[in-house]
Parts: sequence; structure tokens; C-alpha cells
Amino acid sequence: MRFVQSIAVAGAIALAGSVAAGTIANAASIAVGKKLELKVDPKKMNEEQARLWKQFGGWCALKDWHPAVASCEESTEDGAKVRVLTLKDGGKIKEKLLDEKPNFYRYEILESPLPVKNYQAQFALTPDDDDEDEINFAWSATFDANGKTNKEAHDVIDGIFKAGLDNIKTLAGTKADDDDKK
Repeated sequence: MRFVQSIAVAGAIALAGSVAAGTIANAASIAVGKKLELKVDPKKMNEEQARLWKQFGGWCALKDWHPAVASCEESTEDGAKVRVLTLKDGGKIKEKLLDEKPNFYRYEILESPLPVKNYQAQFALTPDDDDEDEINFAWSATFDANGKTNKEAHDVIDGIFKAGLDNIKTLAGTKADDDDKK
């Protein structure tokens, strides 16, 4: 039940972010969200959050933890931060940072071989609302399918999120909660 609630919450958060960004006219039709819960010492929550964000939360940190990403190059275009992810299969994904706050960023895909368009996503690390000894990585996106069915596009993004969060769980150095959201 918590899994279904987490997906619904992540999708709602992502959609709310899109609405807040003024993209309601182009509201995407698909929402995907994944959450990873990690156990931490509740007395060291702030320190753990800072450590985990430093390791996994940087704009180009994906190259260090996502198994599909070979490299990441940062640049600035028209005053906006941009990253180009080179995938291990040679594909490239160009993304623009839309919003950045402590332990949170929101971005959009500008160019990609992925079967999506109108893609906006967010990545965040927050203390769990109902468990004082847990911290959550949440990754969510809204988008439309492009060249594939909605289910196929959903499954591609879902797989990308799952692979990344599974690898964070492996690399994090903290105990994953037994009811991790996958």
C-alpha cells in the first residue's frame, strides 16, 4: 500500500511542479515516480542528509552513481545550467536545470534518444514524514510518449529511475529500509 501511495505522491509532486512552472497548457500525460528510503541515525539527520546530497545530489553527480551514465559535461547556455549526459551505449541526453534548492533540483530534457517529449523531472532528498530514522530520495517526472506507446515510454523512464535508485542504495553506505519503493 505504501508503494502505491508513494507513486501517487511522487506523481502528484511532479505534476504540481509542472503546474507551478507554468506548463499547465502543455501538461504531460504520463507521470513516473520512484522513492528510496534509507535508514539513518535520527540524531544525525542533518549530517546524513548533507553527506548523501553531497555524494548523489550534484547536477552532474549522475555520472558517479547511475549505471547507464558514462560521463556528464556541465555548461551554461543563455544563463541556464545545462548538462549533457553521455550514456554507456553512446547516446546523449541534454538537460536544462529549471530550479535548484537545497537537496532538490528540477530539470527538463532538451534533446534525447529517449521516447519522451515535454519531459520535466525532479530529484530530491528529504527526511521521511512518518519515520524519524529514514531519509528519502525521490525521483519523479511528467512527460508525453514520443514514438512509443504511453506504456513503453513509462517503462523506459521507470527503468531508468529504478536502476539509479537501486545503485544509490548499493553505494549509500546506509541501511535501506525493507519496504523500499522500486
